[in-house]
Amino acid sequence: MVIPAGLRRRFNVTEGSFIMAEERPEGILLRPAAVLPMESYSPERKAEFLLSNAINAADYADAIKAVRAMGVDPATIKHRKPAGV
Repeated sequence: MVIPAGLRRRFNVTEGSFIMAEERPEGILLRPAAVLPMESYSPERKAEFLLSNAINAADYADAIKAVRAMGVDPATIKHRKPAGV
């Protein structure tokens, strides 16, 4: 696809730029796209999130079950318990 030079300069589109294409009633809308790195979490890190974000005893019990279902031992995960647990 060829984009006219004036438009490429105006919208800072260079070789290798990512472009989004959207269907519109008038045709196709092209616009520059931002590409951000995706974070990937280990099962242990996910377990830490689940356990540390529990807000009460019932929520914590559900988090314990979810962590065990992931194949992780909750006792091995450093985390913050909710008050009263």
